[in-house]
Amino acid sequence: MEKDNTKKNSTNRRKFLKMGLLSGATTVAGATLLANLASEEELQASGEKIRVLTPDGKMVEVDAESINNYPEAHITPAESRKGIPDRKFVMVIDLAKCKNARNCVESCQKAHNLDYNEEFMKVQLIQDHEEAEPYWFPKPCYHCDEPPCVTVCPTGATFKRDDGIVLIDNDRCIGCKFCITSCPYSARQFNWSHKPKFDDTSQPYSPETSIPGTEGTVMKCDFCPDMLRQGKLPYCASSCPMGVIYFGDKNEDMVTNGEETVRFSELINDRGGYRHLEHLGTKPNVYYLPAVNRQFPLERGFDVEEDIIERYKDVPFVQDLKSQGKI
Repeated sequence: MEKDNTKKNSTNRRKFLKMGLLSGATTVAGATLLANLASEEELQASGEKIRVLTPDGKMVEVDAESINNYPEAHITPAESRKGIPDRKFVMVIDLAKCKNARNCVESCQKAHNLDYNEEFMKVQLIQDHEEAEPYWFPKPCYHCDEPPCVTVCPTGATFKRDDGIVLIDNDRCIGCKFCITSCPYSARQFNWSHKPKFDDTSQPYSPETSIPGTEGTVMKCDFCPDMLRQGKLPYCASSCPMGVIYFGDKNEDMVTNGEETVRFSELINDRGGYRHLEHLGTKPNVYYLPAVNRQFPLERGFDVEEDIIERYKDVPFVQDLKSQGKI
């Protein structure tokens, strides 16, 4: 039964994403919802409807195939610096729903052609103090409004766009690693050696896809702007079976996990949302909802490879579970 429900949820998520990222607000390209609706004849022909939320909070039904059918297009390094007009992208991670399924990690790896040990999205296990039970903590790049990585880059390889996304242009990166040492969240990785995958010329290089990579350059989570231009969610958000990751536009005050669309401000206010290490003053665009009333027992998250379990060995709670033979 659980497998059937997962399959159904996955299908619903794909249907949702056909109509675009923000569910009845304005589209990623900036046109209005009505401008993207099909004709009356097309609506009748399709028959498939999706309920969406308009900016004024009303639920309406639209044709699933009629919204945000943008073609895939290559974005050059120069074009990638412009960002998507009138957008301010934001991510919200619901820690109460996370069970370390790692779909977010693996889908990101596949999309960005990463190796097994290369992770743009990392799932940490955090125990705030000995009396508290740990919780799973997905951690991407935070795409800060005050990014120290941008400030220290001597070549402009690391840059921040008006839509809030921080990207890296490999064509300009000289491998000085200043950005790596300045990032307080350890979000960046270095390509130490040449790999055969770097020779893949099946698609032209773009900072918006982060591929192909280059030896001696830096890489990190990019919020999947190539998907955003198509009105789709980042790979991590669309692949999560528990709906942990919400993504959307702060300007429109809406975020979605592919199953439900909610107002960003209400979600943060009602659930006590916060930003990791707020006191650093970097102003991240990734928010967290506290791990209260969790939906899954922590132990479920240890159904992973032994080398991944080893990452959490220093957490006292994990040591107790091992001594009890539970993991």
